[in-house]
Amino acid sequence: MDNLGPILSLVFIVVTARLLLKKYYPHAVLLVSGLSMLLIAFILNQQRPLIEKPSGFSGFDLFVYIKESFAETNAGVGLMIMAIGGFVAYIDKIGASNALVFVAMKPLRLFKAYPYIAASLVIPIGQILFVAIPSAAGLSLLLMASLFPILINLGVSKLSAASVITATTAFGIGPASAITASATSIIDIDSIFYFVNHQILLVIPLSISMMVTYYIVNRYYDKKDKANQILQTVNEKSVDVPLIYAIIPVLPILLLIIFSDLFSIFSTPIKLETTTAMLISLFVAIVFELIRVKNFRTVLASLKVFWDGMGNIFKAVVTLIIAADIFAKGLISLGFIEGLINLTQSIGFNAIGISIVMTIMIFLASMLMGSGNASFFAFGPLVPKIASTLGVNSTSMILPMQLSASMGRTVSPVAGVIIAVSEIAGVSTLQIVKRNLIPLVVALIIMLTYHFI
Repeated sequence: MDNLGPILSLVFIVVTARLLLKKYYPHAVLLVSGLSMLLIAFILNQQRPLIEKPSGFSGFDLFVYIKESFAETNAGVGLMIMAIGGFVAYIDKIGASNALVFVAMKPLRLFKAYPYIAASLVIPIGQILFVAIPSAAGLSLLLMASLFPILINLGVSKLSAASVITATTAFGIGPASAITASATSIIDIDSIFYFVNHQILLVIPLSISMMVTYYIVNRYYDKKDKANQILQTVNEKSVDVPLIYAIIPVLPILLLIIFSDLFSIFSTPIKLETTTAMLISLFVAIVFELIRVKNFRTVLASLKVFWDGMGNIFKAVVTLIIAADIFAKGLISLGFIEGLINLTQSIGFNAIGISIVMTIMIFLASMLMGSGNASFFAFGPLVPKIASTLGVNSTSMILPMQLSASMGRTVSPVAGVIIAVSEIAGVSTLQIVKRNLIPLVVALIIMLTYHFI
């Protein structure tokens, strides 16, 4: 009976994956699957996720989960994604994206003949930005607003550009990362010391491997898509706004970097988070438009584009993130994580064997749940006990586990970052995952080999 929940969770995973591959409406598939698992968990008397304000009747509580997921998502990552989506729509409307492309293309024309090298160089650059902007969806959408049109005009396909942009979030490192904060708290180590002496040393060879594999994989798939006449590209647009508009798409990134822990410019610390940076940048864009257009009514009317962009992202992206969250809650309720842990312990591996198996399990759990945080927070706290039992260093065990959590998220079709990028790029999540899978699996193998062997 103890194994019934994990077995049923595997059945739901198989059925859900099959329906998604058959192109059933993903929002409904994930939501119904998640609710069904939560219902079965109640029938089996399994421990379900806590509800902040229970209704008093378990049948109604199933829908309270949806309400609370809406409230939590919309107050956090949902609002951020909608703000970025609206900002992207607005800067495209006023021509700021075209201005950025025009300005950037002058020094980057060298890469016109080498578009796949340009795409691969995005990975280390984006990884550096990810340390300062530790939100996977936030950074990816900022790069979609600023870097995506530049890559397209260098001859990079939509899918190749989208894939390397999502790849920039494959390694959740740095003191500001939630996974890093959890890992350093679990093993009781200074976050800066952990970042400098452990994370960076392991991530450098992995980033290099990803640059090489993405170059090969994207080139191969683009040739294949071109042969099948499904390659998607964008034609360069004319620029009819002042070139100073080029600063608008990159302004949110500049604000977030300047007002981050990386710099101490002001005596009183000033910190910005992504949503606030987007709103500040939006109003800077409005001021630019007022100066250019000199028509107050027209500029105010243009703000409708921002709200429409937010609404489009909500119905396409945020609702899918909420459905994926319910699906993840269902898996956890049926004991999916506990089942994986018990299986590992019953095999009887040594310290290296258990570390490798747990690293792979976190990778797979992140793929299934679309959340690196959820999978790592479930497995991470086990490390000190396992390490002390086996007489090994906790840091050595937890480092690859922590990295595999964010790596698995990068190949999850239900991850918020993949969903958001796919919507703006106009491609499917499974197409991006197909591009990401080989480079991330290769990086996982290199990480395990380099770190343990």
